[in-house]
Amino acid sequence: MPEINILPKEVYQLIAAGEVVERPSSVVKEMIENSVDAGAKSITVEIKNGGSTYIRITDDGCGIARDQIKKVFLPHATSKIKNAADLDGIATLGFRGEAMASIAAVAKVELLSRQKGDELGTRYEIEGGEEKVLADAGCPEGTTIVVRDIFFNTPARMKFLKKDVTEGNAVSGVVDRMAISHPEISFRFIRDGKQVLITSGNGELKSTVYSVLGKEFSSSLVEVDYTVNHMRVTGLVTKPSASRKSRAMEFFFINNRLVKCQTAMAALEQAYKNSIMVGRFPGCVLNIECDTSFVDVNVHPAKIEVRFANERPVFELVYYGVKSAIETQDTPKQAHFAEPKTIVNSSGKLDFAQKDEDKPQQIEFRIKKENNFWNVASAPVKREEKPQQAEVKAYTSALDETRKISDTLNVSAPEPKFEHEEPKQEVKPEPAPEIPDFTVVGEAFRTYIIVEIENSLYYIDKHAAHERMNFEALKATTQINSQVLLEPVPVRLSKEEYNAVLENVELYRQCGFAVEDFGSSTVLVRECPSMLGGEDIEDLIVETAGKLLDGKTDITPERMDWIFHSTSCRAAVKGGDYTSPEERELFVQKLLSMPNIRYCPHGRPVMIKVSRYEIEKQFGRQG
Repeated sequence: MPEINILPKEVYQLIAAGEVVERPSSVVKEMIENSVDAGAKSITVEIKNGGSTYIRITDDGCGIARDQIKKVFLPHATSKIKNAADLDGIATLGFRGEAMASIAAVAKVELLSRQKGDELGTRYEIEGGEEKVLADAGCPEGTTIVVRDIFFNTPARMKFLKKDVTEGNAVSGVVDRMAISHPEISFRFIRDGKQVLITSGNGELKSTVYSVLGKEFSSSLVEVDYTVNHMRVTGLVTKPSASRKSRAMEFFFINNRLVKCQTAMAALEQAYKNSIMVGRFPGCVLNIECDTSFVDVNVHPAKIEVRFANERPVFELVYYGVKSAIETQDTPKQAHFAEPKTIVNSSGKLDFAQKDEDKPQQIEFRIKKENNFWNVASAPVKREEKPQQAEVKAYTSALDETRKISDTLNVSAPEPKFEHEEPKQEVKPEPAPEIPDFTVVGEAFRTYIIVEIENSLYYIDKHAAHERMNFEALKATTQINSQVLLEPVPVRLSKEEYNAVLENVELYRQCGFAVEDFGSSTVLVRECPSMLGGEDIEDLIVETAGKLLDGKTDITPERMDWIFHSTSCRAAVKGGDYTSPEERELFVQKLLSMPNIRYCPHGRPVMIKVSRYEIEKQFGRQG
């Protein structure tokens, strides 16, 4: 049997350091967290060569007493907790007592600190875990720590460091996230002698996000502030129209601690599910405030992973908070045009020209008046043939059904119920939204209804709008009108889909479908929502069965959305279908009475706004 050895101090310190100190950015993170816990109102971070040769953190916090300074660099030494019971209610960012000892084990560290009221401060130097200097020093109140030559005594670790640019970017990311998690602290970041970030520290999150993440991102944000069951979520989320191609701009914090939280991420994206395109993602800066006993942050040395006593309240808090914010604060998508180029012609007068790539395609347009409505059509304009009676009847039936059901629409997100939730005061229903004066100008390509409201034109995608009205009506109604099919529709499914449908027969029933087992991987559909008209039943069941298979989660509050999506799409009027002027008028009136409808369930915009100013600018009328 091999001999068991007791490792010397310098060896086990290097091993322990590997869990905490992976690269310069992890050093910066640990030291900034200590500055925040010390009550700092201003923190300056300076690095050189990506932080591999020089890191300096300066704060104006409480400082460290001289007789306590040596303890800072001892393993398992901390001022944050005293006993095991304290682990159940950790309110500070740091608490393990490992970071400074690990940093000192693999770098050259110099500490300067002075407490408020002390005449002199203290200078302490330690290299590779060995004390070098302890002396008086003149320094400002607070603490400054300089870390030089990370991994100077472990060259095997040093070779795994990446290029200075890469390491510097990682440090920058840490500073950015700490800054937006603490807008009440002024952060200053200096990189290779150049100041690249400064935040005001005025406590305003949007101002801090503007400084850290830029104007474009901050201008797309709406505020979130939602409280339920003694938990609160606050912060900012992007408008659906500003969705992104990745999750890189999703930032989650628990009690101002940066975390990776799959539950919160799933809730955020679920709240946007009907408002952004598939494959696009929202951005956010969200902080969840909860009792410290509800969350366990002692999961991993990096303290970025957490566990909740119960994930469901967290999911519903984020879901309903975000959904309420985007439904009440989002605005219609605005059309934008290229700026016309202004030139002076030979006569000295102003001309308006466009670059070749900005010129519209040469399409001749004619305008004609039919039934007192102006219709715009591309040349050659042909007289519209009379629509088939069945087509009109189907559209009118679907529209009438939408009107009946949509009258019960409730667009505000319902609050989840909890066993011990305090009774709420009765809230009077809000008055119906006022419909603005509008004029239906006409219809383009039998797909886009053109409406004039005040000084703007709105192009309404009638299929997308009708689909969303159907969708909201289905979600809002407590009793979906169903119709019995003359002949039951058999639907053959794969084994997995078949099981998924049979496990969710009650879910289908709530959505207006009567589905029963027919054996041999086949189900029979005997009833369907009346707005469907009995069409596309087989395809709809196959589609929703697949979605039920993909959505294997026990905490999603909107499982019926999968079925409602498909139902509302198939029941909606299609692009290219004929609609009479009277139908357009009624359609627009209904849509404008539902101001929170801005996107179809698949995330495409329902309407696009073109202001009179933008139109006149293209014609050179704005000067």
